[in-house]
Order: sequence, then structure tokens, then C-alpha cells
Amino acid sequence: MAMRGMRGATTVAADTEAAIWQAAQEMVTALLQENAVASEDIGACICSMTEDLTAAFPTAGLRQLPGFDAVPLFDARQCAVTGSLPRCLRVLLLVDTDKKQRDIRHVYLHDAVRLRPDIAQN
Repeated sequence: MAMRGMRGATTVAADTEAAIWQAAQEMVTALLQENAVASEDIGACICSMTEDLTAAFPTAGLRQLPGFDAVPLFDARQCAVTGSLPRCLRVLLLVDTDKKQRDIRHVYLHDAVRLRPDIAQN
């Protein structure tokens, strides 16, 4: 078993607590499903958001997912870069898995598919 990083990104419909929490939960749930990972296999979860999202911490929404009461969670602000994707939430899961790095399925949802069209899910 090795520690691997699983990446994902999504866009948030609006700068509201409900929209931020829903987007974070959708993103992490998709990462867990795509990679057959259980919450107890997560070493840490790091979330970042663009500066135009200020209504809530995404990790507060993740804390509501089953098993996430014991997962170390961390929020961060993304760098403000001219022309970057607005209302973007990014996630990095550090997980214990038997998968090789090339077998990890990273997930990009909604308008965030533009960030990685080579691996986007929908």
C-alpha cells in the first residue's frame, strides 16, 4: 500500500454556503467512487477555492459526509491569477491505496473540465 494523491476540481454555481458545500461533497464523492476509496483510507483532504468564493469553508460541508468526522481537512485560498477559472474549488485527497499512480482517476466536473480536458469526466 502507498500514499497517493487524487486530484479534482469543480466549479460552484454561486457564492453561497449551500452551493459551496454541495460542490465539495459532489467532488469528493466522485473521487471516492471513481477510485474505490473509503473515508478511513484518507490521510488528509486539502481544499482550495478561488478568491470569489467567500461564503463558506468547503471542508465544513465535507465534514457532513459519512466517515469524514475523522478525516484531517484543510482549506486554502488559490492564487489570484488573471484569466483563471472563476468560482473554482479544487480538492487533493491523500489516500492509502494499492493503485499505481497511473491508475488513479482524477475527476474534473462542470466548467472545471477546461482545466484538464485530457482526463475530464463530464
